[in-house]
Amino acid sequence: MSQQEDDLRSLAKIMDMLRGISLILVVANIYWFCQSFIGGWRFHSETMKVLGNLNEAGGLFNNPWNAKWWALLLLALSCFGTKGVKNEKIKWGQIWLFLSVGSVLFFFNWWMLSFGWTVIYIVTTAAGFVCLLLGGVWMSRLLKNNMMDDRFNDENESFQQETRLMENEYSINLPTRFYYKRRWNKGWINVVNPFRASIVLGTPGSGKSYAVVNNFIKQMIEKGYSAYIYDFKSPDLSIIAYNHLKKHLKAYGKTPPKFYMINFDDPERSHRCNPIHPNFMSDIADAYESAYTIMLNLNKSWVQKQGDFFVESPIVLFAAIIWFLRIYKDGEYCTFPHAIEFLCRRYEDIFPILTSYPDLENYLSPFMDAWLGGAAEQLAGQIASAKIPLSRMISPQLYWVMTGNDFTLDINNPKEPKILCVGNNPDRQNIYGAALGLYNSRIVKLINKKGMLKSGVIIDELPTIFFKGLDNLIATARSNKVAVCLGFQDFSQLERDYGKPEAAVVMNTVGNIFSGQVVGSTAKTLSERFGKVLQKRQSLSINRQDVSHSFNTQMDSLIPPSKISTLTQGFFVGAVSDNLTERIDQKIFHAEIVVDSKKVDAEMKAYEPIPILTDFKDPTPDKRQMKADIQANYEKVKQDVRDIVSDELARIAANPKLRHLLQQKR
Repeated sequence: MSQQEDDLRSLAKIMDMLRGISLILVVANIYWFCQSFIGGWRFHSETMKVLGNLNEAGGLFNNPWNAKWWALLLLALSCFGTKGVKNEKIKWGQIWLFLSVGSVLFFFNWWMLSFGWTVIYIVTTAAGFVCLLLGGVWMSRLLKNNMMDDRFNDENESFQQETRLMENEYSINLPTRFYYKRRWNKGWINVVNPFRASIVLGTPGSGKSYAVVNNFIKQMIEKGYSAYIYDFKSPDLSIIAYNHLKKHLKAYGKTPPKFYMINFDDPERSHRCNPIHPNFMSDIADAYESAYTIMLNLNKSWVQKQGDFFVESPIVLFAAIIWFLRIYKDGEYCTFPHAIEFLCRRYEDIFPILTSYPDLENYLSPFMDAWLGGAAEQLAGQIASAKIPLSRMISPQLYWVMTGNDFTLDINNPKEPKILCVGNNPDRQNIYGAALGLYNSRIVKLINKKGMLKSGVIIDELPTIFFKGLDNLIATARSNKVAVCLGFQDFSQLERDYGKPEAAVVMNTVGNIFSGQVVGSTAKTLSERFGKVLQKRQSLSINRQDVSHSFNTQMDSLIPPSKISTLTQGFFVGAVSDNLTERIDQKIFHAEIVVDSKKVDAEMKAYEPIPILTDFKDPTPDKRQMKADIQANYEKVKQDVRDIVSDELARIAANPKLRHLLQQKR
């Protein structure tokens, strides 16, 4: 420590000496050029002799500036080597002001000598030197650090991102703008393998639909995908799909897809489709899956209670009814509305009919035990837990849509490719969600097969519906060229509606993640997924002599949760997966997805509304004929079920081997 102090004292002495020499040169300059004012001094002749020798050696006084330049150089060296006490209040503006004024006074006063203004010359030279000295000293005392220039750690948390456009026949490519090395750069998010599934997160208004989901729909159509689109806020996504398909039919070659839509609110702009069509139900397991999907959509709390007696009982009962309709007259009446109406019949009629079929006898044994054991209350409770939620779905419009057969749900069939949009209504999501969930589960099973066309499954607002097999679809879809894109608000929402085990599988198996603004545990989970990076840290210590800086490095979050929680609309963080032949070094991104708003607005203005898909030939303003047709279909379903029950009871009564079933109900 003593050696260091000695060195500092020696340095201070040298700097003082340089500053003294600089002052001497200024005084000599004044003495030489102002002799008329100072000429009476006793040692004038000796002084001039010394100065003359200096002038001959270095030309210091050939003009008024030479000595001043040397003086300025020595002054600058002395200030540079000075270790002054640092002061946060000193600003560059003050320093530049004094340096500017000092330079003008010190160097630009030579003309005063021509007019004999020696006194003014002396004063301005001295004042200029003092100003330059002050500016130099203040520079040595200036607190130089950039710690507060990046108070939010933006520089440390910015990183190089993918700038290449990597396109293939399946890829989804989104242009971006990202911050790195103190400037904004253009880049790309390249989803080169959309078959490894994608999730899009973001709170309402974060831009997930506008920036990501809409682009997925458009680019999939441009590249010839068949598609299934769940349109929660119908017809927002449906209109995009319909109009974009019209513009890009050539992308599909010789077999262009047809556009289909399911819309319970607007039967004219809806096709009809039976989600439990008998052709796509090979055994009772398919019936159970359909019943499971329906019941869990109607009762979201049952997701957490799977396996409970009062959860499984109504599912099994409804599955038995569906399978009965499948085997009755080769599935002529196998529709969801017929199943609801059959369930609503008296259980004294239901059980003899169902148990008369060997395929269902064992399946219904718990119900039969309760019936035969006289546990009427228990049996009524089991039936009521199925009947009550399903009764909410009794609607003429829903019956109309779900009893027709305009198309089948194998959307990626090479012979009949389809773009299918199913529309929900936020005001009626609890009712419609169950029916649409049934479409979802059936589609998922039908499209996830070998030898089919590439297809996309786009489900925005995933938690509004439930369908069995989502985790399996994500896990197996890659090999069957099914690109899944799921949109929801955060992970807690998915856990609430799908249960923690299935939600965890969904979150951990997706290969591509897009996240807008999310908060809480979701932001923390994403931050952990993006990992940590080596970051530089700086600290500052001020004492009487100097300022000491220390630097260290430590591993910290690449994208901390706080950044994810405060993302601006249109900005996304995430990660993409790559292929063996298409390596992406920079998989993680933190960027703004660039959307040409003017182009999008122009496209939307040119969009045509979805045309009438089912012509009721009803010119009346209040659509009386359409309503009459839909009501007639509703009554027909009810009458069909009454006829089925009547015919089946008559068949059982006529069969001696089955007649005892009717006796049991008395």
